[in-house]
Amino acid sequence: MQTQFINLREKDMSPGELNNIRRCIPIEELIDIDGKEYEERNLKYLRHDIEDELLDNPLLFKTPIVRSANGATVGHQPEIWKNWAKALKQ
Repeated sequence: MQTQFINLREKDMSPGELNNIRRCIPIEELIDIDGKEYEERNLKYLRHDIEDELLDNPLLFKTPIVRSANGATVGHQPEIWKNWAKALKQ
């Protein structure tokens, strides 16, 4: 399986890539509400557009975000990744 690593500290996620991921994962599940960045920006207490916040500050994403040809996951999901790899071998 071919993989690509993108460091969100160095490169922002494009709106198109975020849209591709959102087809599989609700946007509310992508924001790391337990993370330091979320707390420092006081987003718990502010009204905000989640998509804009994620695109403006990629450190708010839960990670890892892993995409496959027809799926995406957020967080550690090794069983799903193994199934994707098996499907690619067939």
